[in-house]
Amino acid sequence: MRAAVFCGSARGSDAVYVEQTRRLVKVMADREVDLIYGGGRVGLMGSLANEAIEVGLHIIGVMPKSLVTHELAHTDINELKVVQDMHERKSVMAEHADFFIALPGGAGTLEEIFEVWTWAQLGFHNKACAFYNINGYFDPLLAFFKKMVVEGFMQQSYLDMLVVSDSPERLIEEALSYIPPNPKWGS
Repeated sequence: MRAAVFCGSARGSDAVYVEQTRRLVKVMADREVDLIYGGGRVGLMGSLANEAIEVGLHIIGVMPKSLVTHELAHTDINELKVVQDMHERKSVMAEHADFFIALPGGAGTLEEIFEVWTWAQLGFHNKACAFYNINGYFDPLLAFFKKMVVEGFMQQSYLDMLVVSDSPERLIEEALSYIPPNPKWGS
């Protein structure tokens, strides 16, 4: 099994984000879940990769060549796939992942998890999309998702398909046991 993990190229303002990222990696190792991620050596991405190296996970990084040339690529991971652009990065990560996890991050992290969640809603894949809600980071976003349902812009079933937890053990367990909803347009 392999999780695609989307996360920030910054570490965040509270040490809890790095601590809990490391904790998630330990749980992944316990459950024999390898890692595919953005390939970076900075921010939470770097912390994620460093811990994954420490616990012996197989790590695939996927990075556009323009970022590699800025020396942001992690050089100690098992495999670095250099791609043309961000679109190809997301496609390669999705292809190689069995499920997806969003850690705290910025607009890029949200864009990545939103795209695979949208693909799941459309039935393009049947993989779990998870938010590791460290320190309540995603609480305002989750409240907004509920507003989308209340206001009639999203079905409750699409919100229900998300795996959300502040416990890495529960998050990984739910992602591994995920059962997708019925396809949007039937079979």
